[in-house]
Amino acid sequence: MSILPGSPEEKLQFQLLQSKLPDQFKRVTRDNRVPQTIVVIPSLSMDPRELSKISGVHHYEERMLYMLMLLRRAKTRVIFVTSQALSPSVIDYYLHLLGGIPSYHARQRLIQFNCCDASSKPLSQKILERPMLIRRIKEAIGNKDHAHMVCFNSSNFERTLSVQLGVPLYANDPAQNELGTKSGCREIFRNAGILFPDGFERLRDQHDIAEALNTLYARKPGMRRAVVKLNEGFSGEGNALFYYGDLQAFDAIERKKKILSMLPDLRFEAPQENWESFHQKYQEMEGVVEEFVEGKVKFSPSSQCRVNALGKPVSISTHDQVLGGPSGQVFMGCTFPAHKDYRLDIQEAGMAVATELANRGVIGRFATDFVSIPDENGGFQHYAIEVNLRKGGTTHPFLTLRFLTDGAYNPETGEFLSQNDQPKCYFASDTLQSEHYQGLLPEDLFDIAIYNNIHFHTASERGTVFHLLGALSEFGKLGMVCIGDNIQQATFLYNKSKNILDKETAKLKDNLS
Repeated sequence: MSILPGSPEEKLQFQLLQSKLPDQFKRVTRDNRVPQTIVVIPSLSMDPRELSKISGVHHYEERMLYMLMLLRRAKTRVIFVTSQALSPSVIDYYLHLLGGIPSYHARQRLIQFNCCDASSKPLSQKILERPMLIRRIKEAIGNKDHAHMVCFNSSNFERTLSVQLGVPLYANDPAQNELGTKSGCREIFRNAGILFPDGFERLRDQHDIAEALNTLYARKPGMRRAVVKLNEGFSGEGNALFYYGDLQAFDAIERKKKILSMLPDLRFEAPQENWESFHQKYQEMEGVVEEFVEGKVKFSPSSQCRVNALGKPVSISTHDQVLGGPSGQVFMGCTFPAHKDYRLDIQEAGMAVATELANRGVIGRFATDFVSIPDENGGFQHYAIEVNLRKGGTTHPFLTLRFLTDGAYNPETGEFLSQNDQPKCYFASDTLQSEHYQGLLPEDLFDIAIYNNIHFHTASERGTVFHLLGALSEFGKLGMVCIGDNIQQATFLYNKSKNILDKETAKLKDNLS
């Protein structure tokens, strides 16, 4: 008898499967040569309306191809499932990066499946709609006692798939996902005792928004602007700015009426957004209103942590985010590590959040984003902005670095050291895009990188690693992780790689015209 999705029986079975994770974790931690099978489901199981704002988003499943680097472990098998088939040249590219393992050996332990489905449905949903595919994946898994599933973010789809495959999910229980919404994370910050912007959560509609904006203004007369956020916005594109203007002549009642009338003029981070669609989504998923942190000089660091399968919070890394969009709230890329003047402070605040989440039973990876402004004493004020209770834009660059170098993060200094104790840094982006790149195949990109000597070199542990290659030809979009011995070198390599791509592709366009 099949278990119904979302039923009490499914939730119980899921908890029984999750109880197997600690033993698996202990076994692999003791000896990385023990057999294990990792089922990678890189599904972006989020509101499709928010994801549609991102160019080429259906290719973002490829960001988890860094998981192929786990094939360096001689007894590890990886089952990688995607919506559409991946280019063989892209797979070859990742297997070439392994180092120390013949490609044929790794390829024998890589099993690929795809749904032949380019629709906007989440990948996990597509798999659940294909019973024959589920059966083939189960047959490929073999011994379920040595297998687990990983994903980009956990939702009810991933829970159901975990139960149907009969393997635990190394990610947060979807029942706890509310902790990672814009409303939920404000409560986490409050309980963790860290600084976060003044504001209000769990707002439902335009009247709640207007009341919150009005109250904020009463607390700080003359406030210039506030930010209105959808609970489940992605990469900052679910945010909008409210500009107060001159409201000091109004009393509280009239001011609220005025604010209500001004809401259609919100300035949205997503260029295709409008008030009608934004308010509809706000009523469905709720949201927050909070003070926009002002400052002549501002930084946007983040702290990455995880709670391992034993329930222990661990600091993974810190980054400085590169932000864009109309008001600088859209994630464009990151540099690692965060600036030395505040990286340990960010790490400490991130660990306070991680400890609070661990106490609530969360497991898996997540990131806490901050806005930091210099204070009068030569230090910084760090305002926690949101928790991304999932993998994110800083996950794949860091794991790419770790898998390529076999190095480790040092939480005492906030640096990453390779095996020969050489500090390593990077500049990474998912949003490098140009109309000149359209029509470029992955093989063409590899040729350009090799001819211009910008590709990653194993000996020096420096160079550029490319990703998001499926979006290259159609959307002219790709990602890069540029690894160097310091931030300046990594940034130089990023600019050099971009300039070479621009020059080479412009030359191709000129030859065609």
